[in-house]
Amino acid sequence: MTGRSSHLSATAEAYDAVAVQYAELVRDELDHVPLDRAMLAAFADFVRQAGGGTVAELGCGPGRVTAHLRGLGLDVFGVDLSPVMIDLARGAYPDLRFEVGSMDALDLADGELAGIVCWYSIIHTPPEELASYFAEFRRVLAPGGHLLLGFFESEGGEVAAFDHRVTTAYRRPTDGRSTTSRWSPASLGSPKSAECCASPGMWNDSARAAC
Repeated sequence: MTGRSSHLSATAEAYDAVAVQYAELVRDELDHVPLDRAMLAAFADFVRQAGGGTVAELGCGPGRVTAHLRGLGLDVFGVDLSPVMIDLARGAYPDLRFEVGSMDALDLADGELAGIVCWYSIIHTPPEELASYFAEFRRVLAPGGHLLLGFFESEGGEVAAFDHRVTTAYRRPTDGRSTTSRWSPASLGSPKSAECCASPGMWNDSARAAC
């Protein structure tokens, strides 16, 4: 088993093991985070103003953000590494599409997506593998497509692993010292300008980036 497949298997197994508890914990989370709702609403506005199209939530977990995006008028589906999470999402939102898959190897055609939401889904990705994820995002995003990222910010420090409740995760800087902050709209094949927003939100160390 390669390092990459070992990491993915470990992450999937960790979320499989806690999927039911996790789904219950985050079920009403968006009700209590107005900044998160505002960022998701702004993303939906960008996609609609650009003519709409299919959006993927990558790392969708039990599907509550996917469902929220559908409520904002987007044609959206969810992808997650954890089969148990996908089963829960399908059960909770039977009218939505959910698929098991990895963010760095999507079963999608080039340029198929008008937008990607990756809401705290890259937090478990080892730093050396992050570039391959962004390359895949670029491949599946249409020109002019939009990307919304959520991740834990390292408060001015370097990339650092920490003991997340589920499995190892990483805090990342937003000042250009990590792969997370070195991507640009051009690198994603998009002519749109980028906007970054770092905010305390629900956690003191969260950050969002939108383009």
